[in-house]
Amino acid sequence: MAERLSSRRRLAAGLSMRVFVPNAITAAALCSGLTGIRFAIGGDYERAVQAVILAGVLDGIDGRAARMLKAQTRFGAELDSLADSISFGVAPALIVYLWTLHQVPSLGWIAALAFAICCVLRLARFNSRMDQLDQPHKAAGFLTGVPAPLGAGLGFLPLYLWIASGHPVFANPVLVGVWMVLMAFLMISNLPTLSWARMRPPPSLRLGVLAVVGLTVAALLVEPWWTLAVITIVYLGLIPLGISVYLKVRRQARRSAIPVPGAAAPEVGDA
Repeated sequence: MAERLSSRRRLAAGLSMRVFVPNAITAAALCSGLTGIRFAIGGDYERAVQAVILAGVLDGIDGRAARMLKAQTRFGAELDSLADSISFGVAPALIVYLWTLHQVPSLGWIAALAFAICCVLRLARFNSRMDQLDQPHKAAGFLTGVPAPLGAGLGFLPLYLWIASGHPVFANPVLVGVWMVLMAFLMISNLPTLSWARMRPPPSLRLGVLAVVGLTVAALLVEPWWTLAVITIVYLGLIPLGISVYLKVRRQARRSAIPVPGAAAPEVGDA
Protein backbone atom coordinates (compact mmCIF):
# COMPACT_ATOMS: atom_id res chain seq x y z
CA MET A 1 0.00 0.00 0.00
CA ALA A 2 2.81 2.37 0.93
CA GLU A 3 4.61 1.62 -2.34
CA ARG A 4 1.43 2.39 -4.32
CA LEU A 5 0.96 5.73 -2.54
CA SER A 6 4.61 6.58 -3.16
CA SER A 7 4.23 5.79 -6.87
CA ARG A 8 1.16 8.01 -7.12
CA ARG A 9 2.98 10.86 -5.43
CA ARG A 10 5.91 10.58 -7.85
CA LEU A 11 3.52 10.68 -10.82
CA ALA A 12 1.70 13.72 -9.44
CA ALA A 13 4.96 15.50 -8.72
CA GLY A 14 6.23 14.83 -12.25
CA LEU A 15 3.26 16.41 -14.04
CA SER A 16 3.28 20.10 -14.96
CA MET A 17 0.90 22.52 -16.62
CA ARG A 18 2.86 22.44 -19.87
CA VAL A 19 1.83 18.77 -20.23
CA PHE A 20 -1.82 19.55 -19.57
CA VAL A 21 -2.14 22.40 -22.09
CA PRO A 22 -1.96 20.36 -25.34
CA ASN A 23 -4.09 17.58 -23.83
CA ALA A 24 -6.69 20.14 -22.75
CA ILE A 25 -6.81 21.48 -26.33
CA THR A 26 -7.29 17.91 -27.61
CA ALA A 27 -10.12 17.37 -25.11
CA ALA A 28 -11.72 20.61 -26.28
CA ALA A 29 -11.52 19.36 -29.89
CA LEU A 30 -13.20 16.13 -28.85
CA CYS A 31 -16.00 18.01 -27.09
CA SER A 32 -16.44 20.25 -30.14
CA GLY A 33 -16.83 17.25 -32.45
CA LEU A 34 -19.35 15.61 -30.14
CA THR A 35 -21.28 18.88 -29.87
CA GLY A 36 -21.59 18.85 -33.67
CA ILE A 37 -23.60 15.62 -33.33
CA ARG A 38 -25.86 17.33 -30.80
CA PHE A 39 -26.53 20.20 -33.24
CA ALA A 40 -27.28 17.71 -36.03
CA ILE A 41 -29.80 15.90 -33.83
CA GLY A 42 -31.56 19.25 -33.42
CA GLY A 43 -31.51 19.87 -37.17
CA ASP A 44 -29.01 22.75 -36.99
CA TYR A 45 -26.60 21.50 -39.64
CA GLU A 46 -24.77 24.78 -40.06
CA ARG A 47 -23.66 24.81 -36.43
CA ALA A 48 -22.95 21.08 -36.62
CA VAL A 49 -20.45 21.64 -39.43
CA GLN A 50 -18.99 24.66 -37.66
CA ALA A 51 -18.40 22.54 -34.54
CA VAL A 52 -16.45 19.95 -36.55
CA ILE A 53 -14.45 22.70 -38.27
CA LEU A 54 -13.61 24.14 -34.84
CA ALA A 55 -12.45 20.67 -33.80
CA GLY A 56 -10.18 20.66 -36.86
CA VAL A 57 -8.69 24.04 -35.91
CA LEU A 58 -8.04 22.83 -32.35
CA ASP A 59 -6.54 19.62 -33.71
CA GLY A 60 -4.06 21.69 -35.68
CA ILE A 61 -3.11 23.62 -32.56
CA ASP A 62 -2.64 20.84 -30.00
CA GLY A 63 0.27 19.12 -31.75
CA ARG A 64 2.09 22.39 -32.32
CA ALA A 65 1.48 23.38 -28.71
CA ALA A 66 2.95 20.07 -27.54
CA ARG A 67 6.07 20.58 -29.67
CA MET A 68 6.50 24.19 -28.59
CA LEU A 69 6.13 23.29 -24.91
CA LYS A 70 8.17 20.08 -25.32
CA ALA A 71 5.23 18.22 -23.80
CA GLN A 72 4.91 15.33 -26.27
CA THR A 73 3.78 12.19 -24.45
CA ARG A 74 2.45 8.78 -25.43
CA PHE A 75 -0.75 9.61 -23.55
CA GLY A 76 -1.20 12.76 -25.63
CA ALA A 77 -0.68 10.84 -28.88
CA GLU A 78 -3.27 8.23 -27.93
CA LEU A 79 -5.75 10.89 -26.78
CA ASP A 80 -5.25 12.81 -30.03
CA SER A 81 -6.00 9.72 -32.14
CA LEU A 82 -9.10 8.92 -30.08
CA ALA A 83 -10.36 12.50 -30.40
CA ASP A 84 -9.68 12.52 -34.16
CA SER A 85 -11.54 9.25 -34.71
CA ILE A 86 -14.63 10.70 -33.03
CA SER A 87 -14.45 14.30 -34.27
CA PHE A 88 -13.52 13.51 -37.89
CA GLY A 89 -14.91 10.00 -38.31
CA VAL A 90 -17.94 9.35 -36.13
CA ALA A 91 -19.24 12.93 -35.94
CA PRO A 92 -19.23 13.70 -39.72
CA ALA A 93 -20.73 10.27 -40.47
CA LEU A 94 -23.61 10.83 -38.04
CA ILE A 95 -24.14 14.44 -39.11
CA VAL A 96 -24.44 13.51 -42.77
CA TYR A 97 -26.62 10.50 -41.90
CA LEU A 98 -29.02 12.67 -39.90
CA TRP A 99 -29.00 15.26 -42.68
CA THR A 100 -29.88 13.09 -45.69
CA LEU A 101 -28.55 9.51 -45.58
CA HIS A 102 -31.37 8.42 -43.25
CA GLN A 103 -33.72 8.64 -46.26
CA VAL A 104 -32.16 5.41 -47.54
CA PRO A 105 -31.63 3.70 -44.16
CA SER A 106 -29.69 0.61 -45.21
CA LEU A 107 -27.41 2.07 -47.88
CA GLY A 108 -27.14 5.37 -46.03
CA TRP A 109 -26.03 3.69 -42.83
CA ILE A 110 -23.49 1.57 -44.71
CA ALA A 111 -22.02 4.74 -46.25
CA ALA A 112 -21.86 6.42 -42.83
CA LEU A 113 -20.22 3.33 -41.32
CA ALA A 114 -17.70 3.17 -44.16
CA PHE A 115 -16.65 6.76 -43.51
CA ALA A 116 -16.32 6.31 -39.75
CA ILE A 117 -14.49 2.97 -40.01
CA CYS A 118 -12.06 4.19 -42.67
CA CYS A 119 -11.19 7.20 -40.52
CA VAL A 120 -10.45 4.92 -37.55
CA LEU A 121 -8.42 2.56 -39.76
CA ARG A 122 -6.39 5.48 -41.08
CA LEU A 123 -5.55 6.64 -37.56
CA ALA A 124 -4.68 3.08 -36.51
CA ARG A 125 -2.34 2.79 -39.52
CA PHE A 126 -0.73 6.11 -38.60
CA ASN A 127 -0.14 5.01 -35.01
CA SER A 128 1.26 1.63 -36.06
CA ARG A 129 3.77 3.30 -38.40
CA MET A 130 4.77 6.06 -36.02
CA ASP A 131 8.08 4.44 -35.06
CA GLN A 132 8.86 2.86 -38.44
CA LEU A 133 11.83 4.24 -40.33
CA ASP A 134 10.82 2.82 -43.74
CA GLN A 135 8.09 5.28 -44.81
CA PRO A 136 8.73 6.40 -48.41
CA HIS A 137 5.98 9.03 -48.47
CA LYS A 138 7.04 10.58 -45.16
CA ALA A 139 10.71 10.51 -46.12
CA ALA A 140 9.87 12.49 -49.27
CA GLY A 141 7.78 15.02 -47.32
CA PHE A 142 4.36 13.64 -48.28
CA LEU A 143 1.41 12.16 -46.41
CA THR A 144 -0.17 8.81 -47.13
CA GLY A 145 -3.83 9.28 -48.00
CA VAL A 146 -6.01 12.20 -46.97
CA PRO A 147 -5.62 13.30 -43.32
CA ALA A 148 -8.63 12.74 -41.08
CA PRO A 149 -9.55 16.43 -40.55
CA LEU A 150 -9.37 17.10 -44.29
CA GLY A 151 -11.32 13.90 -44.93
CA ALA A 152 -14.12 15.26 -42.76
CA GLY A 153 -14.03 18.52 -44.71
CA LEU A 154 -14.21 16.65 -48.00
CA GLY A 155 -17.13 14.55 -46.78
CA PHE A 156 -19.06 17.72 -45.98
CA LEU A 157 -18.80 19.13 -49.53
CA PRO A 158 -22.43 18.25 -50.51
CA LEU A 159 -23.59 19.85 -47.26
CA TYR A 160 -21.62 23.04 -47.99
CA LEU A 161 -23.24 23.28 -51.42
CA TRP A 162 -26.72 22.51 -50.06
CA ILE A 163 -26.47 25.19 -47.36
CA ALA A 164 -25.05 27.73 -49.83
CA SER A 165 -27.51 27.12 -52.66
CA GLY A 166 -30.47 25.31 -51.12
CA HIS A 167 -30.64 23.10 -54.23
CA PRO A 168 -32.13 19.66 -53.40
CA VAL A 169 -29.78 17.80 -55.76
CA PHE A 170 -26.94 18.29 -53.30
CA ALA A 171 -29.00 16.48 -50.64
CA ASN A 172 -29.72 13.44 -52.79
CA PRO A 173 -29.02 10.56 -50.37
CA VAL A 174 -27.71 8.19 -53.04
CA LEU A 175 -25.25 10.72 -54.46
CA VAL A 176 -24.17 11.81 -50.97
CA GLY A 177 -23.71 8.18 -49.93
CA VAL A 178 -21.47 7.47 -52.92
CA TRP A 179 -19.50 10.63 -52.17
CA MET A 180 -18.97 9.62 -48.52
CA VAL A 181 -17.69 6.18 -49.54
CA LEU A 182 -15.27 7.71 -52.04
CA MET A 183 -13.92 10.13 -49.41
CA ALA A 184 -13.64 7.24 -46.96
CA PHE A 185 -11.38 5.32 -49.34
CA LEU A 186 -9.28 8.43 -49.98
CA MET A 187 -8.45 8.47 -46.26
CA ILE A 188 -7.18 4.88 -46.21
CA SER A 189 -5.61 4.99 -49.67
CA ASN A 190 -1.87 4.80 -50.27
CA LEU A 191 -1.92 7.90 -52.46
CA PRO A 192 0.83 10.42 -51.68
CA THR A 193 -0.75 13.73 -50.73
CA LEU A 194 0.88 17.10 -50.21
CA SER A 195 1.79 18.10 -46.66
CA TRP A 196 2.49 21.56 -45.25
CA ALA A 197 6.21 20.73 -45.35
CA ARG A 198 6.07 20.52 -49.16
CA MET A 199 4.23 23.81 -49.60
CA ARG A 200 7.12 26.24 -49.85
CA PRO A 201 6.31 29.07 -52.24
CA PRO A 202 9.30 30.74 -53.91
CA PRO A 203 10.22 34.24 -52.70
CA SER A 204 8.69 35.82 -55.80
CA LEU A 205 5.26 34.39 -54.90
CA ARG A 206 5.21 34.83 -51.12
CA LEU A 207 3.44 38.19 -51.18
CA GLY A 208 0.85 36.76 -53.55
CA VAL A 209 0.31 33.78 -51.24
CA LEU A 210 -0.18 36.14 -48.29
CA ALA A 211 -2.74 38.09 -50.31
CA VAL A 212 -4.60 34.89 -51.24
CA VAL A 213 -4.68 33.79 -47.60
CA GLY A 214 -6.03 37.17 -46.51
CA LEU A 215 -8.71 37.16 -49.22
CA THR A 216 -9.67 33.60 -48.29
CA VAL A 217 -10.21 34.60 -44.66
CA ALA A 218 -12.32 37.55 -45.81
CA ALA A 219 -14.32 35.26 -48.08
CA LEU A 220 -14.91 32.86 -45.18
CA LEU A 221 -16.41 35.73 -43.21
CA VAL A 222 -18.60 36.96 -46.06
CA GLU A 223 -19.58 33.75 -47.90
CA PRO A 224 -18.41 30.88 -45.66
CA TRP A 225 -20.20 27.98 -47.37
CA TRP A 226 -19.26 28.81 -50.94
CA THR A 227 -15.70 29.47 -49.77
CA LEU A 228 -15.50 26.13 -47.97
CA ALA A 229 -16.80 24.41 -51.11
CA VAL A 230 -14.14 26.11 -53.25
CA ILE A 231 -11.37 25.22 -50.76
CA THR A 232 -12.52 21.60 -50.80
CA ILE A 233 -12.59 21.45 -54.61
CA VAL A 234 -9.12 23.06 -54.81
CA TYR A 235 -7.74 20.48 -52.41
CA LEU A 236 -9.21 17.67 -54.49
CA GLY A 237 -7.52 19.21 -57.52
CA LEU A 238 -4.19 19.20 -55.67
CA ILE A 239 -4.29 15.41 -55.16
CA PRO A 240 -3.23 14.60 -58.76
CA LEU A 241 -0.58 17.33 -58.47
CA GLY A 242 0.73 15.71 -55.29
CA ILE A 243 0.99 12.34 -57.00
CA SER A 244 2.84 13.90 -59.93
CA VAL A 245 5.29 15.76 -57.67
CA TYR A 246 5.89 12.62 -55.60
CA LEU A 247 6.68 10.53 -58.66
CA LYS A 248 9.09 13.25 -59.82
CA VAL A 249 10.81 13.28 -56.42
CA ARG A 250 11.10 9.48 -56.47
CA ARG A 251 12.63 9.52 -59.96
CA GLN A 252 15.17 12.12 -58.90
CA ALA A 253 16.03 10.11 -55.78
CA ARG A 254 16.58 6.97 -57.86
CA ARG A 255 18.82 8.82 -60.32
CA SER A 256 20.94 10.23 -57.53
CA ALA A 257 21.28 6.74 -56.01
CA ILE A 258 22.58 5.21 -59.26
CA PRO A 259 26.43 5.23 -59.26
CA VAL A 260 28.11 6.87 -62.24
CA PRO A 261 30.05 4.30 -64.37
CA GLY A 262 33.81 4.76 -64.14
CA ALA A 263 33.62 7.19 -61.22
CA ALA A 264 36.35 6.84 -58.60
CA ALA A 265 35.30 5.46 -55.24
CA PRO A 266 35.37 8.06 -52.46
CA GLU A 267 38.18 7.83 -49.96
CA VAL A 268 37.45 7.16 -46.33
CA GLY A 269 38.02 10.76 -45.33
CA ASP A 270 35.66 12.26 -47.95
CA ALA A 271 32.48 13.88 -46.64
